[in-house]
Amino acid sequence: MNDKDKKQIPLRLSAKLYAELCAWAEDDFRSLNGQIEYLLTECVKKRKKTGGGVPDPQSDPKGGA
Repeated sequence: MNDKDKKQIPLRLSAKLYAELCAWAEDDFRSLNGQIEYLLTECVKKRKKTGGGVPDPQSDPKGGA
């Protein structure tokens, strides 16, 4: 995949999450953008493997929200 095949999206993160992701990316020798793309790719793979999605906290029978 080259850069012409990639889509750009705006992303807003809290300062705390941004700092944590930057540190994680540095530990894994990736750019922040590369780390976010890697994490999203892994989540999609896991979702496809389990056939599930992200649970909706409002429909949680335990009263999540």
